[in-house]
Amino acid sequence: MSRSQWLLLIALSVLWGGSFFFVGVAVKELPVFTIVLVRVALAAALLLPVVFLMGLQLPKTPREWLPFAGMSVLNNVLPFCFIVMGQKTVASGIASVLNATTPLFALVAAHVFSDEKLSARKLAGVLLGVVGVAILIGLQRLDAGSATLAGIIFCLLGPLSYGLAGQWGRRLRAAPPLVSATSQLMVSSVILGVLAVLIDQPWTLPRPSAQALLALVGLAALSTSLAYVIFFHILAVSGPTNVMLTTLLIPITGIGLGVSVLGEVLEMRHIVGALVIGLALLVIDGRMFARPRLPAKRDV
Repeated sequence: MSRSQWLLLIALSVLWGGSFFFVGVAVKELPVFTIVLVRVALAAALLLPVVFLMGLQLPKTPREWLPFAGMSVLNNVLPFCFIVMGQKTVASGIASVLNATTPLFALVAAHVFSDEKLSARKLAGVLLGVVGVAILIGLQRLDAGSATLAGIIFCLLGPLSYGLAGQWGRRLRAAPPLVSATSQLMVSSVILGVLAVLIDQPWTLPRPSAQALLALVGLAALSTSLAYVIFFHILAVSGPTNVMLTTLLIPITGIGLGVSVLGEVLEMRHIVGALVIGLALLVIDGRMFARPRLPAKRDV
């Protein structure tokens, strides 16, 4: 990748890593479905004008909207809600590390639901990632009654849903990426609007603080809308393999903001577990272990 692409990749990792920080602030005052509703609805409202300015068209018929509805559930509604649920008891930095297991679940989903089978190297990476998660959790968290363990499970269900979304997303290959992102956010807004009204009843909640409101705006505008625009640009220019490198960088922002701003405490097992998960992603990526290509010999 060029230097500008690397800078965009780092910016994307900061935006997505920051989402765990924003959720960590908002979840102290607001319920789950309300937080996620504001995230997807405001993000959709910000992306919609961009779609029209670029001359793109949204789906028109219910049949055209149906694939985006499935994607909205797997890629927005379920993972966003699971992660917020998890962050009620799990620190934002740890949640960002657990989210880095997304490629592991994506590989397993591809093995089960498509003809893309796991190679020996990728299987080793998946198993190494499982070891990293086990180290991060720690033996003392294996109590079935532990609220923290429940939070960790929720934080892992999010990446699982992302992995399944990758398989569902094969149905949307023909759609422009920005249309796909905006359409699924619009459908997600409808679904979460119903859930928030029925369960959270936002109009009965105490007025949130300025910090919580700013966190919601940052979550929607920066970590969702702007992040999507940068993501699809990198995807188009540098390809999906390079985009996956964000997974290695996101925990740096998540942990950094959690420790420096939210006062979260990292234990040694958290650091070791994060490093093992990072190593697993490098094994899956494979480029670190590839033999360097020798320059072709030229005839004199």
